[in-house]
Amino acid sequence: MAASTQFNARTVRPLFRLQSVSKKCPKPARISCAAATPAKRYSITLLPGDGIGPEVISVAKTVLKVAGFLEGIEFSFQEMPMGGAALDLTGVPLPDETLSTAKSSDAVLLGAIGGYKWDKNEKHLKPETGLLKLREGLKVFANLRPAIVLPQLVDSSTLKKEVAEGVDLMVVRELTGGIYFGKPRGFSTNENGHEIGYNTEVYAAYEIDRIAHVAFETARKRHGKLCSVDKANVLEASMFWRKRVTEIATEYPDVELSHMYVDNAAMQLVRNPKQFDTIVTNNIFGDILSDEASMITGSIGMLPSASLGESGPGLFEPIHGSAPDIAGQDKANPLATVLSAAMLLKYGLGEENAAKRIENAVLDALNRGFRTGDINSPGNKLVGCKEMGEELLKSVSSQVPSAVLN
Repeated sequence: MAASTQFNARTVRPLFRLQSVSKKCPKPARISCAAATPAKRYSITLLPGDGIGPEVISVAKTVLKVAGFLEGIEFSFQEMPMGGAALDLTGVPLPDETLSTAKSSDAVLLGAIGGYKWDKNEKHLKPETGLLKLREGLKVFANLRPAIVLPQLVDSSTLKKEVAEGVDLMVVRELTGGIYFGKPRGFSTNENGHEIGYNTEVYAAYEIDRIAHVAFETARKRHGKLCSVDKANVLEASMFWRKRVTEIATEYPDVELSHMYVDNAAMQLVRNPKQFDTIVTNNIFGDILSDEASMITGSIGMLPSASLGESGPGLFEPIHGSAPDIAGQDKANPLATVLSAAMLLKYGLGEENAAKRIENAVLDALNRGFRTGDINSPGNKLVGCKEMGEELLKSVSSQVPSAVLN
């Protein structure tokens, strides 16, 4: 299948993008910059969204600018409304202009969407509906969610240190099929006169095949182990899923494939997470398991994600929500969004060096003891979203030693 190795040809590249950048570095960091005239230019659509979204996007954008500048990259940013912010402004969660701008850019960086204000809206007027439509419009079907327990944060995990230490796994989630999109769906009345709600879990062969190829390619670049998660002992859709994944496995003899029922996978993720390298699963199971995996790391505020298609711009976003309770209070952790920007550079643009600058900057800031409230512990310095951004800028401008990664 041609799509097997073409899923977004930029998938093996760095992680972030930046906006057009002046030859002066942002003042807060007081960094001395020196770089050649930008040789590469990219357009990035920014979707700050709701809650803490604008705060974390602001930090990620500035970090992207500096990392790109130092690598001879120039970014052109266009900020567009989405989610609750778009509802308030235009009456819909995803304006046509926003989708059009996103589709014409090189990559899309999203902050967060949703909030109590819109919880009681009808389904088509909920912020979350805008996100589903964005994914559908961009045709991004593969969601990559890494869960890595950094040595600096191992004590923040709710699991015992010996269980959490060294965890490094990737969840590959099918994003545009399954029960979230399947039809028929809706509300009705059954033959007994009872009100019912129903949804349909359905997958076509091509949908399973293309996500399986992405997962096998991802596992091949990691440690050569892939676990396919399903519920094939009960669900026909999962039986079909397992059949197709098993057939695709014959094309990847160098990757060890295993299968696991989703209930057992949920248990094993907290019992022995180090047994996993790469996990591939359907939309709803991936939604749940990736959130569970995130808490192994100590905070959902640390985890980025990349959503990719066979062509066109990718969508990069932190997996955390909009956190309306702390919005506007300078308490948000921007690191998941910053790392999503790194994934943008790596998987979306193929700018490996710029991505590595950002990844190293995050590790350096943590090594120097800076922590936002969600990951703070005794002996470290508690900082807000803005100050964490300033510390990242100090780190990203310097050549961080490779020892930082150890």
